[in-house]
Amino acid sequence: MKSRHSQYDVSNTIKVTDSQAVCNAVCDIFHGCYLAADDSIIRQVFEDFDNLFEGHYNGFNACDTIYHDKQHTLDMTLALARLIDGHERQSDRVHTFGAKLTSLAIITALFHDSGYIRKTNDQKFHNGAQYTPIHVSRSANFLHNYLHMTGMPEFADIAANMVHYTGYEVSPDQIKLPDEKLHLLGYMLGTADLIAQMSDRCYLEKCKERLFPEFELGGMTKSREKNGKSVILFESAEDLLAKTPVFYNSEVKGRLNNLFQQVYKYAEAHFGDNNLYVEYLEQNIEHIESLIASNTLNTLSRLPPENPGIRILTPH
Repeated sequence: MKSRHSQYDVSNTIKVTDSQAVCNAVCDIFHGCYLAADDSIIRQVFEDFDNLFEGHYNGFNACDTIYHDKQHTLDMTLALARLIDGHERQSDRVHTFGAKLTSLAIITALFHDSGYIRKTNDQKFHNGAQYTPIHVSRSANFLHNYLHMTGMPEFADIAANMVHYTGYEVSPDQIKLPDEKLHLLGYMLGTADLIAQMSDRCYLEKCKERLFPEFELGGMTKSREKNGKSVILFESAEDLLAKTPVFYNSEVKGRLNNLFQQVYKYAEAHFGDNNLYVEYLEQNIEHIESLIASNTLNTLSRLPPENPGIRILTPH
C-alpha cells in the first residue's frame, strides 16, 4: 500500500486525476467487451464531463466541491467499467448488457455527481456542497436533459431513475426501471460509487479534510427530529472519522451485500481472482480502527492530490 500513488487507481496503473487516461482505460475495457463497438459516444461524454467540471459547459460554474471532485467521478467510472467487464466475461450472450446499455451506464456514472455543480445564475448558494441533500435529484435532472440534447432521448428517464442507486433520496423500492438488467447496472453504479471512494489511498484524509467541510455546508452534520429538536451527527472531522467503521459495518456492507446483491464480486473476474477494491477498502477500515483504538487519529498524513482552483469554504 505504501508504493501506491495518491493520483492512481487501486491497480496503481491508471491516473484517476487525468480524464484522458481514464477515458482511454474505459474505452479499452469497452472494446474488450464489444470488439466492433464504436466508442465515439463515450469519448464525447468524457469531453463533456471535463467541460462541466472545469467550468466550460454552458450555463454552469466549475466544480467547487473538494471531496466530490473530478478524481472521485473518474475513479468511480473506472470501477463501474471494471464491474461491467467482469459481468460480461461471465455471462452468456442473452444476459450480457451489450454496448448500448454499457455506454448508458458510463454516461450515468460520469454525471452521477453533476448535481453538486451550480448553475451560473445560482443566487441561492455559494458552494455546490450546499446541494448535498438533493444532489442526486439534481444529477437526475442533468442526465435527463443531457441525454435529450445528445440524441439519446429514449434513455433519459432510465438514467434519471438509475442514478438514484448512488444516493439516498429515493427509496430503492421506488426506483422504477424497465427490466432487471437496468436494475443490475444500477447496483453496479451504487457499488462503484462506494468501493471507489472507500478504496482511495487517501480516503481517510479526504474524509477529514474534505468530506466534513462539505457535510457542514450541506447541513449533514446534524439532523432534525420529529419534535423539532436538532441532533448532532458529527461534532467534528475527527468525530466523522471515528464513526467511519460503524458507517461501513452498519450501512455500507448492507448496501453492498444486500441491496446491490454483491455485484462488487465482478471485479474479481476483471482483475483475475483478486478484488483490489475490497482489499484496499478493508485496509482503510482496519487502519482507521487501529488509529481509533490507539487514540492517534491526528497521525493521518497522506496528501490527497490538489484540487486546483477549489478552496475550502465554511458555512455562513
